[in-house]
Amino acid sequence: MTSLQKTIAILAGDGIGPEIMAQALKVLNAIETVFGYQFTYEYGAIGGAGIDESGVPLPEKTLKLAQSADAVLLGAVGGPQYDTLEPSIRPEQGLLQIRKALGLYANLRPVKAYEALLHASTLKPEVLRGVDMLVVRELTGGLYFGEPKWRTDDEAVDTMRYTRAEIERIAHVAFKAAQQRRGKVISVDKANVLKTSQLWRDVVEGVAKCYPTVELSHLYVDNAAMQLILNPQPMDVVLTENMFGDILSDEASMLTGSLGMLPSASLNASLDGSIGLYEPSHGSAPTLAGKDIANPIAQILSVAMMLTYSFNALEAAKAIEDAVDTVLSQGLRTADIAEADSPVVGTTAMGDAIAASVLSNAKVTA
Repeated sequence: MTSLQKTIAILAGDGIGPEIMAQALKVLNAIETVFGYQFTYEYGAIGGAGIDESGVPLPEKTLKLAQSADAVLLGAVGGPQYDTLEPSIRPEQGLLQIRKALGLYANLRPVKAYEALLHASTLKPEVLRGVDMLVVRELTGGLYFGEPKWRTDDEAVDTMRYTRAEIERIAHVAFKAAQQRRGKVISVDKANVLKTSQLWRDVVEGVAKCYPTVELSHLYVDNAAMQLILNPQPMDVVLTENMFGDILSDEASMLTGSLGMLPSASLNASLDGSIGLYEPSHGSAPTLAGKDIANPIAQILSVAMMLTYSFNALEAAKAIEDAVDTVLSQGLRTADIAEADSPVVGTTAMGDAIAASVLSNAKVTA
């Protein structure tokens, strides 16, 4: 058994963040027990919690903590009590700032339709069965960050900007991921309209020459949105720029039945064990906070992604993924993925069950 000692920055954030983070740490503690790993947790405030503590969404001490850690595990940020603040200091800025400070340019969101949850989506089971894709989203460029950016009472400007280097590095992430999966990349753009998309397509086709075993195809973003609903089964790795990926990955979450099932990883290098930030794809859900009803699975699966991409602990990651599959197959459901009138379990009970399954499965295979 390989000895693994890592320091993890724990940024629970706001809303349901602390509740789901507690469940993720239960599961991580079970992994420690099973595999003999040793994790040190360092806690910091971000988002609204950072504003409450230090007046800013990303306090300096939190950033230093994240920069010194081996990985960052984040819950969620935001809440209605901060809506009246200036946009530049709202909780969401903490997330944008930490991504920028850590150089996190690649966002990975796996989308898997669990057999036990085919009912949870509004799509037909025959459309969903077998869906297993990875959305690779560029995270630091495009419309969200391009300059100039300004507004008056009567006019506003946002600028979509990409460089060859930005496109190349995210394309390499997608193609390398495809090599480890089914060998297919779908690149999403709007090259029939946007100059940035024309550059995007040209650069992606150039990068594809470095990966002769990977099949590349292209979809315009509007068609990609339709195909996600019409025929998602053939999709393997979906490569997108920032805004398109933001929209399409949320749409893709409905293939799993709930955003509560969708983990994510934000990386600053190409799948090589470098520092990453791991978080559920959903928001802080303030209306659910404190009620023990939120789904912790996306947060727990984000731990599995951390073990995979930052720690190269593939067996431990699979133990978590198998535990999630087990409890779902046993019929455990939080409210967001339950059938009408079926029994549900709370946040804590779901976390307990997944942690117990990690321990139980280890005993069976020992």
